[in-house]
Amino acid sequence: MSLKESIKKKVKEIMDEDFVTEDVTYVPSIDNAKLTFGNKGLRFEATVLFIDMRGSTKILNNHNKSTVAKIHMAYFHTIIKLADKLGGEVRSFNGDSMLVFFQGTSKTTLTNAVQAAMQMKYMITNSESGINNYLAKYSAIDFGIGLDDGKILCTKIGVGGDSNNKDLIWIGNSVNKSVVLSDKAHSPNHVCISNYVYTNLEDRLKYVTEKDFLGRDVKKDIWSSGTIEYNGSNETYYYTTYHVAVN
Repeated sequence: MSLKESIKKKVKEIMDEDFVTEDVTYVPSIDNAKLTFGNKGLRFEATVLFIDMRGSTKILNNHNKSTVAKIHMAYFHTIIKLADKLGGEVRSFNGDSMLVFFQGTSKTTLTNAVQAAMQMKYMITNSESGINNYLAKYSAIDFGIGLDDGKILCTKIGVGGDSNNKDLIWIGNSVNKSVVLSDKAHSPNHVCISNYVYTNLEDRLKYVTEKDFLGRDVKKDIWSSGTIEYNGSNETYYYTTYHVAVN
């Protein structure tokens, strides 16, 4: 069979067969036995955190390749450790960006995802973090983080056999919207969240207590609102300058 006919046969097979979706309560990994190259996908619910480093071309032009490698290694190590501590599952590296899933349907798992984002801001940008000075020695890192929550479909793509020719793809509005929100996140507002995430966020990351002019304790919302265009309509999103310190 020619290469052309082989590809044509496989594409016809994919498009003609029904797609089977199974609901799971975990974030799938590449070695999951339930994920084959057939029309099968695993669906789960999670809060999606998408973080994107900006200005990497400038960093590459200003430093030698080994220095750029060290900057990326330090950056990604920080993100992974913070996400893991709060139950996040890192799955997709794409150049300077990363997808992290906080599986679950509760306000706690959702709030943990936002806390991880605010701790990432602290560690990367705050001089008290202990690593900021190491990174800033070469280049201050600019980045944006977007978060949304929803159901995600995961399926395996590629060609069987060689492990270098397969990967997982993540399909869902929550993934796409988190990317859109990360584009809106700019210093000092490095973290942007969807209206759904804001509505379900626990008070501990929504308000701070301050004194009014009479010395009374009042709650102050640390989030400001904006508008994005998504899927043909305007949607409210929220951003903040606040961070959460890491001990």
